[in-house]
Amino acid sequence: MIRLSYLSNTNVPLEAECITPDLFLGKSNADIAKLTVFDGNRKCELGQFFSISGTMDDDSILIENDCSNVKLIGSRMTRGKIEVLGNVGMHLGAGIKGGSILVRGSATDWVGAEMKGGTIEILGDAGHLIGAAYRGASVGMRGGNLIIHGSCGNEVGSHMRRGLIAIGKNVGDFVGMGMIAGTIITAGSVGIRAGAEMKRGTLVFLSEKPALLPTFRFSCNYNPSFLTIYFNKLKQFNFPLLTPTDTTWSRYCGDLISLGRGEILCKA
Repeated sequence: MIRLSYLSNTNVPLEAECITPDLFLGKSNADIAKLTVFDGNRKCELGQFFSISGTMDDDSILIENDCSNVKLIGSRMTRGKIEVLGNVGMHLGAGIKGGSILVRGSATDWVGAEMKGGTIEILGDAGHLIGAAYRGASVGMRGGNLIIHGSCGNEVGSHMRRGLIAIGKNVGDFVGMGMIAGTIITAGSVGIRAGAEMKRGTLVFLSEKPALLPTFRFSCNYNPSFLTIYFNKLKQFNFPLLTPTDTTWSRYCGDLISLGRGEILCKA
């Protein structure tokens, strides 16, 4: 395992997309220290901001100290594991294709933006646009698992196409906006305009039924068997408020101003 200890908090965000098992594999600690990061617009070396110890013998990276100002950790990684013992900055795991990231703290905006696979787990809170499409892009999250144990901000899962997002507490406005497919499960309160312009996909609200847009219509009460699969998966992460398998759910279809094949599930 390679151990990175953040040495100081920079005045501007540090872009460190080189921190991935893919780029560390096969390199000595001296070579890892020479990998490029950007301190604002200054091109620097990773070793100027992190102390590096251990060996890359198991595709694992452990990051210590508060990295709230460090962006793009785990960006586009395809393998291995990253564990952060503290908070992290924006764009954590953006475009990740495989492997896993565990944050024992909180994260900010754009966690798992346009991710394609792998698993990201945040034990604290996260910011806005989790698993979302970048501005100007038509597709957000394409696969994988995004587990947030705390609360999230606005536009979670915006334009997501596949995958699972699970939020242990509250979520802000426009969750699932423009959703193409995939599943978002929320255990806490929900902001306004959930599922706006969603085409397909599923929003599951475990604790309350929010005020729905008028372009969603009640369909039926039923017991969807597929939820059992998701709940069994989430038990591995100690996710809260999972309901018994015989729970009856109210299904609302929408958004009818779009394709209208999406669904919102609330307890009946």
